[in-house]
Formats: sequence, C-alpha cells, structure tokens
Amino acid sequence: MDGRQLGVELLCRLLRVAPSSYYATKTRAPSARALRDEELIPQIVEPWEANNRVYGIRTLWKAAKRSGIMIGRDQTARQMRVAGIEGARQSKRVKTTRPDPASARPPDLVRREFTATVPNRLWVTDLTFVPTWAGVASVCFIIDAFSRMILGWPVASHLRTEMVRHAIEMARWSRGRHHEDLRCHSDAGSQCTSIRYGERLAEIGATPSIGTVEDSYDNTLTETVNGYYKTELVRGPARPGPRNESAWVSFRS
Repeated sequence: MDGRQLGVELLCRLLRVAPSSYYATKTRAPSARALRDEELIPQIVEPWEANNRVYGIRTLWKAAKRSGIMIGRDQTARQMRVAGIEGARQSKRVKTTRPDPASARPPDLVRREFTATVPNRLWVTDLTFVPTWAGVASVCFIIDAFSRMILGWPVASHLRTEMVRHAIEMARWSRGRHHEDLRCHSDAGSQCTSIRYGERLAEIGATPSIGTVEDSYDNTLTETVNGYYKTELVRGPARPGPRNESAWVSFRS
C-alpha cells in the first residue's frame, strides 16, 4: 500500500472478478435499457416538477400513461430512484376524533358502502388537520359520494362544532337548501354527535349516520381525500417550485 497504486489485475484477483470483465465494462456501448432510461427520465421529471414535486410512484406512472408514455409502474419507480426524486410524504397524524361517551350516536346507515347512484344521496364528512407555515389548522370536509366532489371545506384554528355547521352551509350553498333521502355520514367525533349538528342536518332534510368507533374503514372515503389534500395540495406547494394556485385558493376560503 504505502500510497502506491494497485494494478487492476490485483484488485480483480482480490474481488474474484476476471480482468477482462472490467475492461469490457469500461469499453462496451450503453445497453438498450440505459439508452431508454436516458430518454424517459427527463419525461418523468417534467410532470413531477410541474406538479410541485409531490407526485409519487403511482401518480407519476398514471400521469405518464395519460401523456402517452408507455412505461410500467416498477420502471417508473426505478427511474425515480435513478433521477433522485420522490413524492411528498404524509406527516405525523394528529388526533381529531374525540368521541363524547355521554352523547347518543345515530346508527350506521352506510356500512362501508361509500357509493351513490345520483348526487346528494350520500355526503361524507370528516375533520382533519393541516400543517401550515403559521402552525396547525383544522379543516372539515364534506364530500358527495357520487362524484367525489368536495362540497365544503371550512378552515379554522379550532375543532368545535361550528366547523361542521359551516361545512354544511357551504355544501347547501352549492347543492341547494333541502334534499330528500340524503344521508350524511361521519365518524363518532363529539362535533358530529352534538345537538346543533343534528338540528342543522334536519333543516336540510338529511339523516345523520355515524360509523363504528376506532375502525379504519368507517370513513375511508374522506380519509383518502384528506390524505390527498394535505400531502399533495398543501404540503407540496411548500417545496421549491411553482405553487398550485387552486389549492391555496381552497385553503384561504
């Protein structure tokens, strides 16, 4: 050793590799896969940059397919690793569902069937938190199970019942003042078992429905939307790059 350079043959002998393999690797032309990666990686990075660097493997793969790029899901994952990019990650959860043992809960009228054949037959609501530059804010969503459209999204610094009532007002403003045969499903949080919440639903003709307690499937539709909203539309624009203006308009509303 002593600062002297070792020959290739000696290193290959220690590693049990034929010297001819080393020289062949140094001189051979790029493989077909390497050439394909060189062509596709810029096309993968472009939509990732254009969408605030929040797209993960599955979303980026689907975006590439919509753009006419013939690529597999595993291939997308490998090329993201090669390019050194990754999607936004969800942050640590904050507990927002605090049931009130003294309150009577309506029955579960949905039973995990988050589908509807026409609009305004099933609304699903949930409270969640959103990390912001000024601290943690709270958001209440109301989603139409038929179209998966967010009908209400009030933002506040608290988790009181007024948030759910404001969400209902937003939904009623966009969908009408009264609806027959409408079910409004939620978790067992104290905001959704309060008397004022039940009275507000009765005014618009809706029937309350509450899922089972501590069940990860009792409100899966809003959990999915919550994760997308927080991870891709709120946390994503905080990264360097262009912001998603529609997300910030929704957040400021």
